Amino acid sequence: MTNPIRVALAGEALIDLIASPDGSFTPCLGGAVYNLARALSRQGIGAAYLNPLSSDRFGRLLAQQLHSDGVQLAQATPISEVTSLAVVNLDETGHPDYAFYREGVADRQISAHTLQAACAALHDLEIVCTGALALDARDQHHYLPWLKSQKEAGHWVVVDANLRPSVMPDLTSYQDVIRQSLAFADIIKVSDEDLVHLGIQGTTPLEGAQLLLDSTSAKLMVLTLGEQGAWLFSSQGHRCFGREVAPLTIADTVGAGDSFLAGLLAALLKQHLDISSEQAIQQLLRHAIASASLCVQEKGCVPPTWDQAHAWRVAHPLIF
Repeated sequence: MTNPIRVALAGEALIDLIASPDGSFTPCLGGAVYNLARALSRQGIGAAYLNPLSSDRFGRLLAQQLHSDGVQLAQATPISEVTSLAVVNLDETGHPDYAFYREGVADRQISAHTLQAACAALHDLEIVCTGALALDARDQHHYLPWLKSQKEAGHWVVVDANLRPSVMPDLTSYQDVIRQSLAFADIIKVSDEDLVHLGIQGTTPLEGAQLLLDSTSAKLMVLTLGEQGAWLFSSQGHRCFGREVAPLTIADTVGAGDSFLAGLLAALLKQHLDISSEQAIQQLLRHAIASASLCVQEKGCVPPTWDQAHAWRVAHPLIF
């Protein structure tokens, strides 16, 4: 039985070329929004990916994986433009550094109209998601009107800032578009690094994230701190921190943030968008951290299922 489509996602789908010490590269399916779509579907949440994919070999592989994971393609017919590429170098902790190749690529062949029309056809839609490379200032005339229309339609808007300042030609315009996107958001996800790149003032990342939340109409703020854990807090004043008790054996961190956000959204939908108490917030954070913890123990982005993440969180209580 096919799950009703409750989440629609718009943003990049690309191939990560992951560098090895010997100078070779391993191609892996990736892109933050693409990973998030896969991760949501694997957690049992009906998800639709809105951007077109290429007819080239990489595009066919991307489509095949989405189909395998149960993600619906809003644009099922591939197009001739090539697939986006990212060259990924991992440091000694498994943290990735990216260089992107995204001119004239398939996933950027969208418009506000096509995104809005795709969402209008999804009658069970509750949440729309974007972020990362979709926040490129050069694409703002597509994504910002779409976000505005989804906000007005009553859908929850999720924006994962996930900044990539090193690959944006105009940092000031990039920051401005991100701030405009966050103004539509009901849920904002940022890392401590994102706050620095956005120029958010605060003596601590938590203070900076609170300042950002207070400057928007968002209902929830997610602040990730890598292996140091994560904060989740609401505009109603509920606040929760959590991290794993024991260090994890990390293969790499590719897709960890996407798996975290998928776990949070899956739990949010399963508890009927309830964020009215600290207990409700804590349940979201537990499942989100479990989802990320499982992902980082795999090479590349291998998001867990709901049952896998649930079993992990039961067996590995967090420090709160």
